[in-house]
Amino acid sequence: MRLRTKIQLFSSLFMLVLIVLINTSIYVLFYKISTDSQLEQLAEQTDTLVKTIKEHPDVTSKELLRSFSPQQGMIQIVDRSETAMKSSSQSSNYKLAPKFTNTETQMIQKQAHEPDVAVVSKPIIWETGKHAGEVVTLQVSKHLVTLDNTMTTLFYVLLAASGIMLIPIIIAGNVLSRFLLNPIKAFIHTMRENMKEASWKKIDVDKRSRDEIYEMEKTFNEMIDHLKDNFEKQEIFVSDASHELKTPISIVKSYAQLLERRGTGNPSLVKESIEAIDSEADRMSKLVEQMLSLAKNKESAVMKKVDIADLVEETVTTFRGAYSREIQFDQVQRKLLVNGSRDQLEQVIYILIDNALKYSNEKIEVRLEANNNQAVFSVRDYGAGIPAQELDRIFERFYRVDKARSRDTGGTGLGLAIAKAIVKEHQGKIAVISEMKEGSTFTVSLPIVYSA
Repeated sequence: MRLRTKIQLFSSLFMLVLIVLINTSIYVLFYKISTDSQLEQLAEQTDTLVKTIKEHPDVTSKELLRSFSPQQGMIQIVDRSETAMKSSSQSSNYKLAPKFTNTETQMIQKQAHEPDVAVVSKPIIWETGKHAGEVVTLQVSKHLVTLDNTMTTLFYVLLAASGIMLIPIIIAGNVLSRFLLNPIKAFIHTMRENMKEASWKKIDVDKRSRDEIYEMEKTFNEMIDHLKDNFEKQEIFVSDASHELKTPISIVKSYAQLLERRGTGNPSLVKESIEAIDSEADRMSKLVEQMLSLAKNKESAVMKKVDIADLVEETVTTFRGAYSREIQFDQVQRKLLVNGSRDQLEQVIYILIDNALKYSNEKIEVRLEANNNQAVFSVRDYGAGIPAQELDRIFERFYRVDKARSRDTGGTGLGLAIAKAIVKEHQGKIAVISEMKEGSTFTVSLPIVYSA
């Protein structure tokens, strides 16, 4: 069943049930008020009759009953044996079974195929004839023919009104379904066009009201922008990766061919070729490893207590031994435990220090301290710095501030993206402060488990 049909069917059925409930309530309430009014009038008439009988006992009872008998009704005097002693009726077709009672009652008697009957019964002391001094029942009744006709008319009026009200409801349901579904149809059409034509078409939301559908369409447009941006980044990355891999592959192939032609009798050439091949192989391996790291870091690592102070000290020592560069390490706490993966945290430290060494020829300052129950690790370089407009994007995958310089230093645009993903997995934060020609400071904050 289509959504439009569901909306129309649901709205029509809901309003139909609501109309039936309201009209039923009107019908029942009107009947109750009308019957109560009839019983009240009949009770007043009965009280007047009783008073008249007491005041004029010498008046012929038959004439008295006839004068007080209601239209389309009758009056009966009923003895204990439930026999009508006296009766008078305004309608020859109307009969009511006599019933004796010691208490005053007012009731509506339902009839199978005839209008209902309002009955008022009241015990009185009969003062004439053989039943003088006995308690008898004065039974006054009225056939509610007029009320029955009125209720029938009301029923048809309410039925017709319900039918008339359903027409605009059905029309409104159709208009509502169009209002809701037309944007959804446009949304589906746009998505299909994007899939078939591999385009980045968006939905025009300028003329729409600010409702939930507008928010959905706006979110879709933002998603298209995001997908397009990421797709373009990946295309750029593939192009850059291809360019970076092409050069070392050519170098490796050239040296291999050189070895094949002249390497047998030239040891120095063999050594030079092997060193060049090894260097270019390392460069290619690094690119591949960083691409795989992004995929690996998507999986949750096993978290343990890690001494970040010890880990930073070991990594700094490793870099000092590998590079002839000044790396200053300022350690405030001797022991700082965080919850995390030692290998992944080591990778973050490696990436930040390695970046600082690549983009600066001056000394590197590494600092570790505890601040507000956070282990704060920072790396500062005194390089060229990062432009302010680039700071928000340097942690994005495949993004590089200076492509030419990154190629020269072997950068891939993945290191900081990997670091951010790892830090986020460890419930931490990574940030950067930079000024042009002043250098940059990268800071990582991680929740502390224990410090000393």
